[in-house]
Amino acid sequence: MKNILYLTFLLPVLIFSQEKIDGVISELSDQKKIVPLAGANVYWLDSTIGVITDIDGKFRIPYQDDYSKLVISYVGYKTDTITVNTLKFIKHTLQATGELNEITLTSRNQATSKSYLQSANVMFVSSEELLKAACCNLSESFETNPSIDVNFADAVTGTRQIKMLGLTSPYILITSENIPTIRGASQAYGLSFTPGTWVESIQITKGAGSVVNGFESIAGQINTELVKPTTDNRLFVNLYGASNERMEANVHLNTKISDQWSTGFYIHGNTQNQTHDVNDDGFMDMPKYNQINVLNRWQYTNAEKGFVSFINLGFLDDSKHTGQVNFNPKTDRLTTNAWGSEINTRRFDVSLKSGYVNPDIPWQTLGFQSAFSSHKQESFFGLRQYDILHNSLYLNAIYNTIISDSRHKIKTGVSYAYDYYDELVLSENFERTENSIGAFVEYNFDNLDNLNLTAGLRIDNHNLLGTFVTPRLHMRYTPWAKSALRASFGRGKRSASIFAENQNIFATSRTLMINGAELMGDAKGAYGLEPEIAWNYGVSFLQGFNLFGNKADVTLDYYRTDFQNQIVVDFENSQQLNFYNLDGESYANSFQIEFNYNVFEGFDLRTAYKLYDIKTQYNSGKLEKPLTPQHRIFGNISYHTKIKENLAQWKFDATYNWLGEQRFSSTAHSSIQYRLPEYSESVGTFNLQITKVFSEKFEVYLGGENITDVRQNNPILGADDPFGANFDTTFVYGPIYGSMYYAGLRFKIK
Repeated sequence: MKNILYLTFLLPVLIFSQEKIDGVISELSDQKKIVPLAGANVYWLDSTIGVITDIDGKFRIPYQDDYSKLVISYVGYKTDTITVNTLKFIKHTLQATGELNEITLTSRNQATSKSYLQSANVMFVSSEELLKAACCNLSESFETNPSIDVNFADAVTGTRQIKMLGLTSPYILITSENIPTIRGASQAYGLSFTPGTWVESIQITKGAGSVVNGFESIAGQINTELVKPTTDNRLFVNLYGASNERMEANVHLNTKISDQWSTGFYIHGNTQNQTHDVNDDGFMDMPKYNQINVLNRWQYTNAEKGFVSFINLGFLDDSKHTGQVNFNPKTDRLTTNAWGSEINTRRFDVSLKSGYVNPDIPWQTLGFQSAFSSHKQESFFGLRQYDILHNSLYLNAIYNTIISDSRHKIKTGVSYAYDYYDELVLSENFERTENSIGAFVEYNFDNLDNLNLTAGLRIDNHNLLGTFVTPRLHMRYTPWAKSALRASFGRGKRSASIFAENQNIFATSRTLMINGAELMGDAKGAYGLEPEIAWNYGVSFLQGFNLFGNKADVTLDYYRTDFQNQIVVDFENSQQLNFYNLDGESYANSFQIEFNYNVFEGFDLRTAYKLYDIKTQYNSGKLEKPLTPQHRIFGNISYHTKIKENLAQWKFDATYNWLGEQRFSSTAHSSIQYRLPEYSESVGTFNLQITKVFSEKFEVYLGGENITDVRQNNPILGADDPFGANFDTTFVYGPIYGSMYYAGLRFKIK
């Protein structure tokens, strides 16, 4: 293989080794000086012969008589084509392109941005955007983002679930620095295990993700980049307190050990130990909880030899206590004295990422990712016990190179995944081991002008899912200035962890069933159910323009997900919860229009409207997906006062979310007093935050969530009889607690 790769690059040189042209490519710097431009593409028109300029802007390219047009290009600069008819030395200076400069500046200034150049539909969320709300953990970091829907999973555990394209988080590949993290046992609560201050940026990709990261992505991918020891502040402190008596603290300590080694120590703690029952239903509106979360991060950089590595060591201890206000876990655990719940989680994480860039051939890189985690949860909900142990190992090796010139890029590699699950569900034990090995190749073409496509293919062998192929394609075309027309399709396949992903089912009195029968712990494979398989298709159009002299853009998205098979979670009989394989049609259509406008200096407006059409074939018929609004309206405004000494003295941020009515699953089998209408009411919430920046080192903030005090009436069915047949905490469509106000401070030393 190695010899083939070398021949691929050496063959054009060997063929035309008799005659070569030398030259140097430059750019005009901000100081109006001509400086060498490294990494520029130089190739003969209508050929596959091309090279890239070296660190000094120099190049040498084979020449023959029938070549006369030499193309020189670089992202952000005007592409030039020059006529060559002799072997003379070439000196050429590229001119910056106004359009591309404008896009680059917009990206830097906006806390949330979209690329005009990438083939995939990616939204980039910076740490500045995360500061617009009390972003205490990852599950709370999407409140100001119109592409992600956030709601509570039930009325007792305080768990927030996210949706993309109308599908819940198990259908979204959630990664940390492109290593899959929130999956399996961590699906229900894992988003709350990443503190917001640890996040440097987030990339949200709509549609099937890259084959490099695996075969499970269906609706999209959310990747978080963590802060780096070499670029984070030497000291960072964030303290937070809220009117619901929630307290949080974050401390970052970063130290440079040597010229090549740096380390960071990140500590997060949160607590809430007061009882709140605002709606007087006898149940706590939010759990009492305590969490300690520690991450030690090491960074090794050797620029001369082209090496960079990250080592992460993480530990988490999280405990939640909820239920009736008179519940005492010491005396009432798993009894009918009072209904209560405890969820205790301990998690260990170790990961290593290494990258190598060939100093002599910078377009050749090699990357290696490895991660091990052990996740143990012990919990009970009333009389129901649920424990899970999930050990996971992930390995991925990636090789990057080009074909002929940098317009043609290739990624290829192999990956291995191992998962061991041991679950106690009520009185039944479910144990399984999953392992898979796969190989992938991804080709990217970029003509650096108006066309970019990424085509990927991977083949995997899985002990439960068999051998299968996963194709993915993303394409971007620019029909005119400041525009991007995108299309994508891809296939995803996954083994569902039905209990870990749907833990709200335990906070009900429903009889739990699989394929119409009560639980049987000796089921083969993954609970005796077939794997989930879906195709995702999407188109998107982004157009930037000037409105009254200021920048604006509008985006239209349409995505459809078609399930070939799905594990149906059937709530339609209020006395039962049934898991079974899809027999019929299941699809999710998502349409979104988004408008962003810089009204004037310092003032930005973002609005969006979203329409869902999501239906699944249940045993009782083809129905809308429960608790998913068909219509959603989103609005966000942000304003900062005039910047002085690179600091905005005041920052104001406000977000409005309106959710249309949502279908309730059927309660026809419930007692009359516990029956619900077919649809919920619509809900609108308003959040506000104000930040005062005193200096580069110190700032304070205060804000409010749901400041209009919107609350859902009677979110718990059968709260007066929690051990009766009608008890159910899953009919949540809006806020439960009401208004919440908070304040905090940030202190940093660079």
